[in-house]
Amino acid sequence: MKSLSILAVLLASALPATAAVAQHESGHHAASQSDVIAAAIADPNRPAADRDRDALRHPGDLLAFTGIKPGDAVIDVWPGGGYWTRLFSAAVGPKGSVTAYVPAEIVNFGSKPLDVARAFAAEPGRGNVTVVSDPLADPAPPAIADIIWTSQNYHDLHNIKDADVAAFNREVFRALRPGGVYIVIDHAAPAGSGVKNTADLHRIDPETVKAEAKAAGFVLESEGKMLANPADPHDIKVFDPAIRGKTDQFVFKFRKPK
Repeated sequence: MKSLSILAVLLASALPATAAVAQHESGHHAASQSDVIAAAIADPNRPAADRDRDALRHPGDLLAFTGIKPGDAVIDVWPGGGYWTRLFSAAVGPKGSVTAYVPAEIVNFGSKPLDVARAFAAEPGRGNVTVVSDPLADPAPPAIADIIWTSQNYHDLHNIKDADVAAFNREVFRALRPGGVYIVIDHAAPAGSGVKNTADLHRIDPETVKAEAKAAGFVLESEGKMLANPADPHDIKVFDPAIRGKTDQFVFKFRKPK
């Protein structure tokens, strides 16, 4: 997670704590988390395509689950089209920072994810977004982030040739500040299947994710049920029209011990 852009990330992420302390000492009351999240979802700079996905993605519940607040430093791993990056950008505000992290191993995928990330980072209102791309296991700068997030892509880390997922998780741990959170959302595979279905069904066994994160030093703090669907049979591809958009997804909040 090291790159030539890291100086910008470090400078941006050094601001939040100072800003928060100054606000508290000045006697001004910060907006409640629910107000911050509602404003982020209502952000007029969000494209219509993002708003159309809100009913399925439950952004209000998931942003609340992270504990996100103005001034936070967030790293969005494998950000796709920028749906979550835009929400994080609005939620953390001008004193916070968001890093759209595109693993170097995927920059030449069909959708050209690095080009896509650079495009949404250049949209109006995204001045706090920095795009970073380097190999998954590159050493991460220590303690630069409050939240590291990956949604529906963790299983694909296991599909990248020669990728060291254990090393990646260790770098996530390193990059988080003590007490920071690592959010992993993905499509659930059948219990006991491990990583057998990461390529064919694009699913992963939730217990495998727990074990891998814990091996890196994380503590599982809570499991969100906002994307659960017990009617999902778990044995069909996530893109199958019968289940697409309605898969059973686990939502894990891991915390780096203080």
